[in-house]
Amino acid sequence: EPPADFICPITTELMSDPVMAADGHSYERSAIERWLATKSTSPMTGEALVHTFLAPNHMVRRQIRGWEEARA
Repeated sequence: EPPADFICPITTELMSDPVMAADGHSYERSAIERWLATKSTSPMTGEALVHTFLAPNHMVRRQIRGWEEARA
């Protein structure tokens, strides 16, 4: 079972391209992009997002890859 931080709160699946949104939470890029196409709120809090810029979350991506390699 992957650590909770590796799971996208929208898809509930292991992230492969994690990005951080303005709410400070990480999401799978494709899932949050679909969300932001119709909404300007945080999927986690429901609060309005101050911007819709998505930053690649390189640290979480590295951690997920390390976790996957350790299980292989």
